[in-house]
Amino acid sequence: MNLSAGIQSIPLSDGNQIPLLGLGTYGDPRTTPKGSALECVKLAIDVGYRHFDGALVYFNEHEVGQAIREKIADGSVKREDIFYCGKLWNTFHPPELVRPALERTLKTLKLDYVDLYIMELPMAFKPGKEFYPKYKDGKYIYHHTDLCATWEALEACKDAGLVKSLGVSNFNRRQLELLLNKPGLKHKPVSNQVECHPYFTQPKLLEYCRQNGIVMVGFCPLGSSRDSSWVNLKSPPLLEDKLLVSIGRKYNKSSAQVALRFNVQRGVVVIPKSFTRERIKHNFQVVYPCYGNVCVA
Repeated sequence: MNLSAGIQSIPLSDGNQIPLLGLGTYGDPRTTPKGSALECVKLAIDVGYRHFDGALVYFNEHEVGQAIREKIADGSVKREDIFYCGKLWNTFHPPELVRPALERTLKTLKLDYVDLYIMELPMAFKPGKEFYPKYKDGKYIYHHTDLCATWEALEACKDAGLVKSLGVSNFNRRQLELLLNKPGLKHKPVSNQVECHPYFTQPKLLEYCRQNGIVMVGFCPLGSSRDSSWVNLKSPPLLEDKLLVSIGRKYNKSSAQVALRFNVQRGVVVIPKSFTRERIKHNFQVVYPCYGNVCVA
């Protein structure tokens, strides 16, 4: 993929565009200080980011929305400059709950529409007030889901002007085929957000998405979260990989920049998350080598 300085986004199959680089806004609400998302999104907009990935279950959409509105108010950007992706959580799969869930996100953001709204997982939890419903033994309470029926409810949200584009997340080929082959399909998924990085390259899924006009968006592009509940912490972090470090040393880049560039050059959108000022700037240089008075070769 040719990445000249002018290429900043790639087309979606519905005619819209998605920036190649976005800022992930997830932060563990138990450990992330309040106001972190607000300040980091404002900084990111000043740096040049226009793509922001969030979700109702991140518990910080109000901060993200406030940051976007403040930067619009001070003239830094216009609403149409911003690309915001929100997510339909597992407890809202029943068709009658889809639009209320999206409207809840819009109310929290205090925005009229989102640019991309995706079904976060191809499975459902029991609907209710709890986002993570569990039995007394600690196991999750799952719920029957009809992905096609949920998708039809999402299509109605697009027709109502509440969202510009529709996508999915964590879908495999079979689940994508279920939607693509749905009788009466009005709006095909334009994107599929999945974990994707040099240790988990997803070549078969990427090729299938390409063949069907679906853009792959890679979360955890710097490697899986170092969460002991689902990652073996004895495994070395991706960013310490000797090959990535050596490539970075050769081109005067960091291993993080090498990992991000790996996906971007394959046409995979990346949404690295960070609440660190310097890392937010550092990651941005992968696609956009100049910001402010600083340029990177």
